[in-house]
Amino acid sequence: MTVFSDRPFFHEGMREWQDRFDGRRTAEAIERHRKHYAFWDDEIEIVRNARFFFIASTFGDYVDCNIKSGDPGFVQIVGPDVIEYPEYDGNSMYRTAGNISKNPNVGLLFVVFDGKSRRIRINGKATITTDPATLDRHFGAKLVVRIACELYPNCPRYIPDLALSKPSPHVPRSGEPVPPAPEWKTRDYIRSILPEDDPHRR
Repeated sequence: MTVFSDRPFFHEGMREWQDRFDGRRTAEAIERHRKHYAFWDDEIEIVRNARFFFIASTFGDYVDCNIKSGDPGFVQIVGPDVIEYPEYDGNSMYRTAGNISKNPNVGLLFVVFDGKSRRIRINGKATITTDPATLDRHFGAKLVVRIACELYPNCPRYIPDLALSKPSPHVPRSGEPVPPAPEWKTRDYIRSILPEDDPHRR
């Protein structure tokens, strides 16, 4: 947790949009109740079963978004808030690794396209290691990326169920009623502080 103590969860740009749409109260409640620094049980299951995740990295004007893939278990949880994943043989561009070597800040997204599982969003501080003991934990790795994680989950509100080819019922569609409220909007710490124009505000 100490690696994230040097900056607030929201910056000025985020605050401007929160205030424009009366969302500051909701955003702060989500931060208080949902941001955490140790994987929850269901998150451990998602990570251990993951066949892929998305990672964003930057350095100056260089921005990269990538997908990292492998067999279930290729992402390992090695501490309460720390994960590792292997970089396998690739196209020799090293865009993610190169960015990380200059700027440790990364953003990760673990998502299950079943329309019901929460997304795991991660603000991370990444390091790269090539020491033999760590490489041995990840068969076929050229290097290993280790990430200290600040976690905050998102509901699966707009995620389709790809296995059943079912779209999300929460997507607004012309000519249809207001979509149903996601579960999180009914929580005691949220329902009374939703933005004034929220379609599910009561």
